Amino acid sequence: MLVKLGPLDTGRIGDLRPYFDSVPDPRARRGRWYSLTAILLVCACAVVLGTGSIDELAEWGQRAPNALLTVIGIRRHLLRWRRTPSPATIGRVLVAVDGDALDRAVGAYLADRHRAATELAQAPSPYASGRPRVIAVDSKALKGSARLTATRRHLLSAVTHGTVVTLAQVEVGAKTNETTHFRPLLAPLDLIGTVVTFDALHSVKANISWPVETKKAHYIAGIKTNRPTTHRQLAALPWRGILVQHTASGAGHGRRESRSIKTCGIAGELGGIAFPHARLAIRVHHRRKQTGTRETRESVYAVTSLDAHQAGPADLAAAIRGHWGVENSSHHIRDVTFAEDASTVHAGTAPRAKATLHNLTIGMLKTLGADNIAKTTRAIRDEPQRALPILGITKDPDAYGT
Repeated sequence: MLVKLGPLDTGRIGDLRPYFDSVPDPRARRGRWYSLTAILLVCACAVVLGTGSIDELAEWGQRAPNALLTVIGIRRHLLRWRRTPSPATIGRVLVAVDGDALDRAVGAYLADRHRAATELAQAPSPYASGRPRVIAVDSKALKGSARLTATRRHLLSAVTHGTVVTLAQVEVGAKTNETTHFRPLLAPLDLIGTVVTFDALHSVKANISWPVETKKAHYIAGIKTNRPTTHRQLAALPWRGILVQHTASGAGHGRRESRSIKTCGIAGELGGIAFPHARLAIRVHHRRKQTGTRETRESVYAVTSLDAHQAGPADLAAAIRGHWGVENSSHHIRDVTFAEDASTVHAGTAPRAKATLHNLTIGMLKTLGADNIAKTTRAIRDEPQRALPILGITKDPDAYGT
């Protein structure tokens, strides 16, 4: 599993420490012994090994050799012995840290790594370089963070298709909804020429017009019955007279699936669809046969600002399927490998901070070529010194000025 990661040299992987340095320290100056960057690096290294709880984060530091602690920035005690941050110290930091600043730092780091990996992979392939980047806007609830007096935390993320990297993340407050956080989530990102995919919840006119007019991006929006006018107009299009333009099928996990897609141009001068900047209407027909059950069929609709010459039926089908693939490529890994939903951490920003560290690990390992995060973290657990190079940290402390 570790061979798939390739050479972990500084030319391929950027140093995480300058990004963590941008996060403000919430603690008072008096009584500090560890820097905030050092504590966050201990947590990041521990999460790369697949740890879940705060106690496990601290235990990694206790087992780490002095050489690794020196590189991370753990200060040597005056009596010449080292003591890494305790669970209580790590817990207090994660509870008080600025969640927005931490997400911005990790998102910027992953965006830089994803850009570098994409440019390297696409350089010899002119066909691949012509495809636009696709980003999914999706949400995830942290089930274990709920309490009798508080609802569970809800996070909205912008995640790349293909090589899954979380570029931005915001927390949806208990008194708001996801729709109001759509624009603040995407505002810091460079979206020129990018295709943004999202489900029917965000398919409101304000959110549709903004990425096209302000960010110069395109969208693919899922439409369900919660948008009754648009859904009715899409269903009324002459789909029976349109030939199937692309099909795909597969089998696995005890079921067989097939998907066919049809597209229909929207003539704006003839009334079009009640949706801003819509150029193509899309119908995807699903057939699913679970072993021992009857076959089910379903048609789902979407609209896009892309013209037919900008994206073919196969590209549109891949983007729509890729949007739902985020559930398996990110959310499922966070719940199964890192036990995110099982975590009962609930105070302050700690649930969000832990989710951000999970995003960091998944994004870094994916950009390095890991195809099975669980197996890779177990392999690194046997060789904990490999956690530092994965985060772009060399074993020479002088390289960072310490």
